Amino acid sequence: MQVIYATLSRIWRLKDESQNRKRLQPKEQIDEQHLITLCRAGNDMGYTELYNKYAKYVYNSIRRIISHTAEAEDILQEAFCLAFADIDRLQNTASFGAWVKRIALNRSISCLRKRKILFSEAGEIDVADENDYDEDANKLFDCKVEDVRKAIDELPHGYKTILSLYLFENISQEEISKMLDISYNTVRTQYHRAKKKIIQSLKDKTYYE
Repeated sequence: MQVIYATLSRIWRLKDESQNRKRLQPKEQIDEQHLITLCRAGNDMGYTELYNKYAKYVYNSIRRIISHTAEAEDILQEAFCLAFADIDRLQNTASFGAWVKRIALNRSISCLRKRKILFSEAGEIDVADENDYDEDANKLFDCKVEDVRKAIDELPHGYKTILSLYLFENISQEEISKMLDISYNTVRTQYHRAKKKIIQSLKDKTYYE
């Protein structure tokens, strides 16, 4: 645990330092595999460049699930902290970004669980009609991006999490069911209901009249 806290402190320090130094030009950028080698050797440059490369990408994924900015930032730091602490376990050095993002998503889900957020409803027996899925999805393309984003943000946490994991993170519904410890049918039903809520919200903004 001391290693984790030390790594977290290092991330914050390197983040501040990186804002005050000139970033490497594209031709000077170091191969990602080499950056991971630097991290394994405890070299600060490896931590800095990997953090700078993936922090925004990972943060955006967290924010799709966690609404509170400060809470999302804490999860971001924790995810990188855990990734750097366990970097010796990373087998595919080309997949660091996906690896740290998955850590962040799992931490985000754990955060929601601590707040007693439910990902399913008691007595859930609905199963969405596959034809409705495509119809609803097509309707969303006719709307303003900002309106769709706002409608998603207004969803209940459970709906929003499932929709975000499936649509934006490209995680299969089968895998989402395992991540959230709910049935596959429940994931399908919640996803269907989430899209229906979005459509209804957009109808209130005079779409589809």
